[in-house]
Amino acid sequence: MLKCICQIYNQASHKMSNIYESAANSLGLFSSPCLTKVELRVACKGISDRDALSKPDPCVVLKMQSHGQWLEVDRTEVIRSCINPTFSKVFTLDFYFEEVQRLRYELYDISSSHNGIKEADFLGAMECTFGQIVSQRQLSKALLKQGNTVGKSSILIIAEELSGNDDYVELSFSARKLDDKDFFSKSDPFLEIFRINDDSTQQLVHRTETVMNNLNPVWKTFKVSLNSLCSGDHDRMLKCKVYDWDSNGKHDFIGEFEAMFKEMRGAMDGRQVQWECINPKYKVKKKNYKNSGIVILNQCKIIKMHSFLDYIMGGCQIQFTVAIDFTASNGDPRNSCSLHYIHPYQPNEYLKALVAVGEICQDYDSDKMFPAFGFGARIPPDFKVSHDFAVNFNEDNPECAGIQDVVEAYQNCLPKIQLYGPTNIAPIIQKVAKSASEEMHTKEAMQYFILLILTDGVITDMADTREAIVHASHLPMSVIIVGVGNADFSDMQMLDGDDGILRSPKGEPVLRDIVQFVPFRNFKHATPAALAKSVLAEVPNQVVDYYNSKGIKPKCPSEFESSRTFGH
Repeated sequence: MLKCICQIYNQASHKMSNIYESAANSLGLFSSPCLTKVELRVACKGISDRDALSKPDPCVVLKMQSHGQWLEVDRTEVIRSCINPTFSKVFTLDFYFEEVQRLRYELYDISSSHNGIKEADFLGAMECTFGQIVSQRQLSKALLKQGNTVGKSSILIIAEELSGNDDYVELSFSARKLDDKDFFSKSDPFLEIFRINDDSTQQLVHRTETVMNNLNPVWKTFKVSLNSLCSGDHDRMLKCKVYDWDSNGKHDFIGEFEAMFKEMRGAMDGRQVQWECINPKYKVKKKNYKNSGIVILNQCKIIKMHSFLDYIMGGCQIQFTVAIDFTASNGDPRNSCSLHYIHPYQPNEYLKALVAVGEICQDYDSDKMFPAFGFGARIPPDFKVSHDFAVNFNEDNPECAGIQDVVEAYQNCLPKIQLYGPTNIAPIIQKVAKSASEEMHTKEAMQYFILLILTDGVITDMADTREAIVHASHLPMSVIIVGVGNADFSDMQMLDGDDGILRSPKGEPVLRDIVQFVPFRNFKHATPAALAKSVLAEVPNQVVDYYNSKGIKPKCPSEFESSRTFGH
């Protein structure tokens, strides 16, 4: 099938097919055997109380092993006062048949005063391989406490393959005139949606937030895969239950109703679909019982999910910009100990990282023109410090023709500048963000920006950088930071959202994780391909997440080609 696409595409435009074929090969998009998306759900049982006076507030953190380190993939919501939580959060992971992917689930008790994992009580962990979960479909294991002792609590993981249908559905529910379950105030309702499986078991699909003190709640719009909601079967029965939330974890049942996705689709064209919320006990006991309220579906939207290849084939170009650290901490370039030392036969770490990543990115860019900037140096003619100067000293046109030209501009500029400081990277992020912002307004998937920052150490403008990244997370761009040399890069790890959610100094969270940090020293003895693969691994998903979240569809190859003449 893929070969067939290549042949058709080849006829359409030789130039474009070259970009896209070499790109596909370089990231192994065609050769990736058995890549499957899998949804993982989590539940825990018998969580022991650390604090005898109150029940735990559990949260599960999922980590995956990469180069010997456990990196956070995602985490569930926190459920208050619960010893047997079933989490609503679904983890979606790529499963590679040919790789051993090690997973670790960590359970924490997060007290309400702070939500950070660092201050939370560790309650236990379970390690397994992704393959074990996928092959068994359901995996239940004891959680091991510190020192690997078996505790009383266990964890259940349920796996489901996202087969064929990657579409998502967006639903907006509200309710009116719900029963009041509280004496001194109104009910605090939340809604749970369950899918009824073929064996009649119920699988939690989504739990809304709680709307406090309100009998006419409007719940937030949420997104769920069609696979998750109804296994892609529009006639499958769903059970929806409404509860009144209680802080002690003993929530009062208000009522329930059954529905099919086929009925929910009625809300696609702006109409409302509604159901009576029924409490079966009241129905039997109370003579004039009508219902316990009405639940309304205000909106149902099917969102088509597109792949990275769809966007590339639709003509989306990757605009690659490089920024190089010229601060004094790198050492005098004339000295062989300097990270910027130009050895006649051996490229330095800056050049190795630049070439490894740049050569893959250039496959996605038809004009192969790359802006290259430097930061942290005093530059001619007046030797003022600059944090975003053109490496070719042409401020009107900082672009270099191909990676080789970037290498030459870098080597030519070293003797002309004075390495200085401080290490400020916010200005260069803002510069690329300005271009990405202009692209965003076109509302088309034609240009996605990647900024590669090569730096030797601790950045000085952390607050401004966090602010710039949070702003950039709304734009079609990603930031890759490669740490060169042996400095302490712990601050950089913080910018890579894998450890939790990066926030601006004002507390605004990133909209999506757009920063990937990799220390070059981890790849010193590896091939350039291994470094590039690690650095660029998240880019395809970041591109897809951005355009899908904005509802921007890829252009069809035919649309993209219509402005060109067809060659044979």
